Amino acid sequence: MSPSTDDDDTQAFDETGDPIPKGDRADPRNEPTGPQVGPDGREVVVPFRLYKAVTVFSTLAAVVAYLIGFTLVDAATLQISFVRTTIVYLLNSAGIYPSDDVLVATLATVGIGFIVVGTAVYVLGTRFRGRGMGKSQDDADET
Repeated sequence: MSPSTDDDDTQAFDETGDPIPKGDRADPRNEPTGPQVGPDGREVVVPFRLYKAVTVFSTLAAVVAYLIGFTLVDAATLQISFVRTTIVYLLNSAGIYPSDDVLVATLATVGIGFIVVGTAVYVLGTRFRGRGMGKSQDDADET
């Protein structure tokens, strides 16, 4: 018998630039999971159920962090804020009497920190994609 001269020895890639194993070229759902380097950078291919969970919870965490952050920034800028009044009352009950400048700087810094953390969580959550999912902006037939 002579050795096979098929062109199957070449590596195939899907529409996102990810390698497709030789036996799985027909079904993109059989794409390997794990970190991949696609045309838009590094992404993590995971099973679809995990993708949905990551998307939902990272978006939820980002929204909650944004709300807390903007509420704290609002409390830092308004002298008559329910959140600020509550924080001052709790600090005074604990025997801590911060000056207005320290309170404003602390609330603003913590608020901006929550906004930055929310942004980071959302951006990291978008690096995941489900197995077999292509990115719509990579489709050549869309104009």
